[in-house]
Amino acid sequence: MKEVLIYTTDYCPYCTRIKAFFEKKGVPFREIDLSNDQEGREALTAKTKLRTVPQVFIGETFIGGHDDTVAMDKRGELMPLICRE
Repeated sequence: MKEVLIYTTDYCPYCTRIKAFFEKKGVPFREIDLSNDQEGREALTAKTKLRTVPQVFIGETFIGGHDDTVAMDKRGELMPLICRE
């Protein structure tokens, strides 16, 4: 199983939703809270070209945010990516 990594802030409702989404699916994830880490946010923005959170990575693959992740799941593409070694 590939690692699911979620960059979040503590004041983001979509971050709360995506964590609940993965918990409901029984998928463990690692969270990196950038609430008080301006340098971390800038590094993430440089990497993905996005300023919003959550940002979801599966292994080394950048998935996108909440809506991108849920849409990928609805297309049946999320779990195969997570479970692929």
